[in-house]
Amino acid sequence: MPADEPVPTRPSLRERRRAAATQEILDAAELQLAEDGPAALSLRGVARSLGMTVQALYHYFPSRDSLVTSLVAKAYDDLADAVQTAVDTADRGTSAGEKALPRLVVATEGYRRWAIAHPEHFQLLYGTPLRYYAAPVDGPTTRAVRRMGAVFEREMFGGYTARQLAAAEMPALSTGLRTYLESLPPGGLGTLPAPATALFLSAWGQMHGLVVLEVFGHTAYLGDHQAEIFRVTMRNMTADIDRRILHT
Repeated sequence: MPADEPVPTRPSLRERRRAAATQEILDAAELQLAEDGPAALSLRGVARSLGMTVQALYHYFPSRDSLVTSLVAKAYDDLADAVQTAVDTADRGTSAGEKALPRLVVATEGYRRWAIAHPEHFQLLYGTPLRYYAAPVDGPTTRAVRRMGAVFEREMFGGYTARQLAAAEMPALSTGLRTYLESLPPGGLGTLPAPATALFLSAWGQMHGLVVLEVFGHTAYLGDHQAEIFRVTMRNMTADIDRRILHT
């Protein structure tokens, strides 16, 4: 190791114990979330399940909001991991003459599978807002959302140039909306031209709306065909995005 390169320091015993205790509390909170849903989440219940006092738990999470923030950020990260894994492990081959799924469709299906497998966590993210909870401005939850959005942005627009995105075929945006979209800070949707941002939000709403309807039981009438309907819709959506960007 070069002399001028800093030597990595191992966390102290106290830091390791604190990290382990924090993770144990998060695990207990996730278990309570899975069993009782977001609305029932309480510091007292989590502390009781671990044989701790609420006062002891406050040393790690000073409020319910701080615990909820950690749970929300972790759920978004887990969801982003699921989407990324779906894209990374997708079968790119074909069978029986069937065309391989577009990467964006694969990403949306990863999103759907995670939501169905973790309905309580999905409800924490997108269900009825927890009373009195407010996520910290530009905090860990915001960063986690941006990470997940970046995965979809890459799969949706990764093969296109900035010039093509700026010329995407979209209904005319109002002056106010275009100005707002162009003023978004870099690091998120602010990296896209206004027409592409509007297209991204429209596609996201279509995909997310279908998942919400399924997770909350509003498309149960489709029976075992929900996955197929979702795939067909996502294929059509992807084709529409390509058409709007390529003008074909």
